[in-house]
Amino acid sequence: MPRPRPALHALVGDTDAFRPSRQRPVRVRARNMQADSHFEPHHHAWSQLAYCASGIVQVTAEQHLGKGDEVTFIVPPSRAVWIAPGARHAVHVLEDARFRTLYIDASVTPQGWTDCRVIVVSPLLRELVQALDAPAGTALPRAREERLTGLVLDELAHADSQALGVPLPHAQTGDKRLRALCEAVLHAPSERGTLAEWAAQVGASERTMARLFREELGTSYQQWRQQAVLAHALPMLAKGAPVSHVAAASGYASDSAFTAMFKAAMGQPPTRFYPLKADA
Repeated sequence: MPRPRPALHALVGDTDAFRPSRQRPVRVRARNMQADSHFEPHHHAWSQLAYCASGIVQVTAEQHLGKGDEVTFIVPPSRAVWIAPGARHAVHVLEDARFRTLYIDASVTPQGWTDCRVIVVSPLLRELVQALDAPAGTALPRAREERLTGLVLDELAHADSQALGVPLPHAQTGDKRLRALCEAVLHAPSERGTLAEWAAQVGASERTMARLFREELGTSYQQWRQQAVLAHALPMLAKGAPVSHVAAASGYASDSAFTAMFKAAMGQPPTRFYPLKADA
């Protein structure tokens, strides 16, 4: 029998103590979370940076505010998800995680950051988050908090972004066949079926599904599948899995083909995403 899924329901009152403001625009909340814990869909008036010092989480968030579009991000320790103010989002812990949430006042949102995105967590940003995380029952001197906050905001403004999200059709208004196809691919990343083969499984033609990918997700099937493969591969690499194992689990017949795809998409070889010694 599968173990019960631990839910985390205290989202509003439990968050008030960490509410950011113009006077204190960045607040850090640290939680150790068990695998399979989750936050149900919710939203805040402020923005949020979801980051793990160790472990892996999945974040599903509203992408274009008010339009109902969703995107799913798989977040290893070297990356973080920026969630825009007001964006509805849910969090699911895939692996025991030291979860660090930065609540950031909407007044200091970096220019142009209107949608959710994945950013690279620099070594400096990682250390700044740790420095802002005051031990329970204590408070940082205000002058130190202000200096650290300024550095955090500067690092965020200059952080590299990466297109690691996997867009999904809206659960209520999106095409059900497209949603079923996307979920099937996400659950079987090693299967390298053609679009025609996947389309047949959901009772549609290849032409129809290609059109739905363009119209609802703004991408081709091949581009979408590559994002799905990267989302699957990154957590495995973050755990230290050999490239050969990750390549096979991602549906690639050779390590070299997988490495070439990965480097073209990420700008770095897969081995650069192995666990950081500081997180071991």
